[in-house]
Amino acid sequence: MTTEPPTGQRSSIETLMAPRGATGAGSPPSGSQSRGGGEGMDRKLEQKSWIRKNMAMIAGGFVLIALLAWGWSGTTGGRKLNVELERLTLSEATFGPFQEMIPGTGNVEPRTTVFLDAVEGGRIEEIFVLEGELVERGQPILRLSNPQLQLSILDTETRRIEQNNRLEDTRFRVDQNNLNMQQQLTDMDYNIRRLRRENDRNTALFERQLISAAEFERTRDEYEYWVRRRDLTLRGYRADSIRQRIQIDQMEDAVRRMDENFVFVDQRLENLTLRAPFSGRLSQLNAELGELKTSGFRFGQIDILDGVKVKAAIDEFHITRVKSGQRVITNNIGGQEYEMIVRRVYPEVIASRFEIDLDFVGNEPPSIRRGQTVRFRLEMSDPSDAIVIPQGGFFQTTGGNWIYVVDESGEFAERRAIRLGRKNPDVYEVLEGLEPGETVVTSSYDTFNEADRLVFK
Repeated sequence: MTTEPPTGQRSSIETLMAPRGATGAGSPPSGSQSRGGGEGMDRKLEQKSWIRKNMAMIAGGFVLIALLAWGWSGTTGGRKLNVELERLTLSEATFGPFQEMIPGTGNVEPRTTVFLDAVEGGRIEEIFVLEGELVERGQPILRLSNPQLQLSILDTETRRIEQNNRLEDTRFRVDQNNLNMQQQLTDMDYNIRRLRRENDRNTALFERQLISAAEFERTRDEYEYWVRRRDLTLRGYRADSIRQRIQIDQMEDAVRRMDENFVFVDQRLENLTLRAPFSGRLSQLNAELGELKTSGFRFGQIDILDGVKVKAAIDEFHITRVKSGQRVITNNIGGQEYEMIVRRVYPEVIASRFEIDLDFVGNEPPSIRRGQTVRFRLEMSDPSDAIVIPQGGFFQTTGGNWIYVVDESGEFAERRAIRLGRKNPDVYEVLEGLEPGETVVTSSYDTFNEADRLVFK
């Protein structure tokens, strides 16, 4: 039970809050305003609105409510986003065989290619075969002319003939000298035999004192002279023979070298006719009549019909892991996959990529053609069991660090941190964060703005 003030009395608060000129019991009449004793305080004051006075407090309250609401949402699922289930791609995490592979693209090329380079320069005079035709080994393809080379060959032939003539002249002179020497030796042998018989007779006669000493000494001295002369002549002949033999050997070596050079020069003349080094298809020919080509110019190439290979470029990130003999599986070629192996790995890195050569194992695709594009999967590991999820557009947004996992109720999906490992063209290997049988969203997350929960509509 409340106690109210007497009806005739007004509280001091009511008196202060009363409008100017208001009268009540015990208040002076409106017409008689006192100027003393505090009566000047009864003038009307402007009253401020309660909302205006507490505006800052109200704004702070709204901010507090918003913060509380944000904190409450973080404890009950975070930021949510309603999405249409039909626009999502749902996939299941499975446990099974996994093999790391990298995709690649290559072009079909002949397994063996022979280039046609000009050994000698010259002007193109004739073209015997057109591009794209089949050629046999040794078949002429085109003919060049080179007047300077022909003059060089004529000069070499002239010097070769002159050297042969000098050699024959030397041999003739040696033979003549041998013949003359043999005649001289024959004469000397005749005189020596004659003088030896005469000396023997004179010796016997001198011992019996039938001839004079002068006659005996004359025949004896003459005999000894011819003996010594024959000996000196024979020694000189042997020395001359040795020198002549050396001279002839040197001249024969020079002639032999000139003959070899002439064969080489003659081969240069033969090289003016470009011939097919192997049988195959002339896949390229860059030649026009009348063109002047220098030595080393590449006229084209011949593809040997011994099969094809696939040349592909791989990212340099894998250069230490790609080896000869690795297995490769092609995508469908004519409705069938084919097996290949890495035959050669080129060590050079150009534009952040290196090249490899691939050979088909067994039969080649019957419809494959030179220049055709072949897509394949290069095996980088042996098969092993692992948890895997299909590849999808989510990776571009998350980088494989998190994914949306569908709740068991199927009504929403929540964001969860994961860790991915290796991959192949179809699936990712999951190292942490998922269990087999869980369902995840693998389509693109571009429009989700990294919401914490996706609510399905």
